[in-house]
Amino acid sequence: MTKMVKAAVLEQPGKIAIREFPMPKLEKGGAIARVILSGICGTDKHSYKGESVQYKGTSNEIDIPYPIIQGHENVLIIEEIDELGARTLESDGVILKPGDRVTMCPDVTCGHCWYCKNFPMYPWCDNMQFSYGNMRSCNVGKHLYGGFSEYIYIEPGTRLYKVPDGLPDEMAVLTELLCVTGTLDKAKEFNSFSLEGFSFNDTVVIQGVGPLGLSHIIKARMMGAGKIIVTDISDYKLNLAKEFGADVALNVTTTTEEERIDIVRQHTHGRGADIVVECVGMPHVVPEGLRMLRKAGMYLEPGNFVDCGAVPINIHEICSKNLRIVGMSNHIHNTYRSTMEMMERSMKWFPWDKFISHRFSIDDADLAIRTSMTDESMKVLIDPSK
Repeated sequence: MTKMVKAAVLEQPGKIAIREFPMPKLEKGGAIARVILSGICGTDKHSYKGESVQYKGTSNEIDIPYPIIQGHENVLIIEEIDELGARTLESDGVILKPGDRVTMCPDVTCGHCWYCKNFPMYPWCDNMQFSYGNMRSCNVGKHLYGGFSEYIYIEPGTRLYKVPDGLPDEMAVLTELLCVTGTLDKAKEFNSFSLEGFSFNDTVVIQGVGPLGLSHIIKARMMGAGKIIVTDISDYKLNLAKEFGADVALNVTTTTEEERIDIVRQHTHGRGADIVVECVGMPHVVPEGLRMLRKAGMYLEPGNFVDCGAVPINIHEICSKNLRIVGMSNHIHNTYRSTMEMMERSMKWFPWDKFISHRFSIDDADLAIRTSMTDESMKVLIDPSK
């Protein structure tokens, strides 16, 4: 009898159904993995709400192909793998075998286009094959292309990363999210005698301290940030941000924009922040973030991954203040191992156990996503073992 696999399927915006799929047959160069944990990303929330256009203005522009199995922040156990997959799927050259614990880059690239050849560390492929949990319907192929499932099918060309033995599952599942903080590494590249980019002891403002913002606090602190100022609508998230290293926390529901900008200037000798990072995922916060910057300050934009519309910006202010704006639609896929090693080294430096606020079963995936949208949640996980 064919083994059946349970998964939570987003059939259309706001509608999740629990469905079963036949266990796929392993083909050459692939793998089948059991899902240990899968994190709910901000992108998953947008897809649930019907905000489904991604990579707008590029050759990869898509509208989410419902129905899909969501979940691209995954930690997995290899169940089946052939000789070719064992030799080629692990990004750092580790030979994989059944029982190995891995995480994954969700983006499968062509490897041949101009972007793949010239920017090989970023999945900026012009012919993106697909993205797990996002860009492939469960009606096609091997069906199991997302982590909100008991098992996931790993296609050839996927980048897997063996998880260090000492890293708990609850931290390994954060790897893809922490890799998105490559925005700060990019800002560091601009550092020079002209004091552009991210320098030691710089003031960093982070707009929004959900999981992405919390990750940027961790990274900024480890990279030598001076004062870290955060904004959010949730006191729960702001208080947790301070436990992870933020110095000043501003609730946008109890302060005005002018007050927040003035507070940033008070903490920066009247100049403004060196770096502002947008982690809210909504465009309306961008004009305020630009106003918080000093002259020649840098605005990092990893949050608006999904098209949620436009906002008016006075371009003259960008020119007059010599602002630098850096968009980052993806992460550096060759930093998974270093990110996991960083987390393993820093287990006693941050209250990592507080990063995960909720765990739900596959059956409760709808409740899990709705919970992840509340002010009293941080990273919410799908745990197929529940």
